[in-house]
Amino acid sequence: MPDPRLRSLGPADLAILDALEQASQAQPGSRRQLAEVLADARRVVLGIEVEGRLVGQAVVARQPFDAELESIAVSPGWRRRGLAHRLLEAVIEQARAWGGERLLLEVRAGNVAALTLYRRAGWHEDGRRRGYYPPWPGEGRAEGRRGEEREDAVLMSRRL
Repeated sequence: MPDPRLRSLGPADLAILDALEQASQAQPGSRRQLAEVLADARRVVLGIEVEGRLVGQAVVARQPFDAELESIAVSPGWRRRGLAHRLLEAVIEQARAWGGERLLLEVRAGNVAALTLYRRAGWHEDGRRRGYYPPWPGEGRAEGRRGEEREDAVLMSRRL
């Protein structure tokens, strides 16, 4: 694999970020939401490119004493190549540069790949929000239907 390149994304990258979001997320954000994230001075959007093509992204938000990993995604065809790990390292560096004490995140309890990534990178579970996430779309269940099973959010943190 050619050497991946990390860079900060800005408003001019909206179209390529939107395309990545649609390809990599089960419940992608809207183009308007992505534009707001790219324009927000309290957030940094990091992209990882291979041969000039955006294949992954991470969004980290600055808070008064901490930082929060709001999203991280790698295009399906580029997964399991260490790109999410590289993005996560860059997020940690950004949070340290802001002087944060901890880095926070929440993740679906059923997202085993993400939980494994975070645990290997030194994150610890702090708690859970029971029934926080609606069922995944496309699993044969109607999202939001009464009586359908919702999924817990795992709250995690990492000291900086």
